[in-house]
Amino acid sequence: MTTLKVGITSYEDMKARTMAIARGEYKPKRGEPKVWFTSMGSFARVLSDRNRALLELIAETQPDSIAELANLSGRAKSNLSRTLKTLEGYGLVRLKKGKGGKVSPRIPYSDIVLDMPISHAFHS
Repeated sequence: MTTLKVGITSYEDMKARTMAIARGEYKPKRGEPKVWFTSMGSFARVLSDRNRALLELIAETQPDSIAELANLSGRAKSNLSRTLKTLEGYGLVRLKKGKGGKVSPRIPYSDIVLDMPISHAFHS
């Protein structure tokens, strides 16, 4: 597996970076974060102890469905589905659709690294 590098920057800087990339004015450098959070608070909420334990459980057990993961984790399927969608939005989980409409959660990374420079400003 690989390492996912995440960063923290303001919404305005994230938007400016995305727009500069779209206009072809900026090409992300190798090693830059692939996923961005707008605050330490949002990073901490998404990667809470409970969610990190869930990621570890998925990596270890490779459940065949969200229902199986709900049984393994003791979490309600509806809440688990919402959490998985959030984690998927940040690229922390992949939800693979299989036979019979089953969705299998998978972890595409073995490590997550936070890159947080003192200066948050985006520079193209």
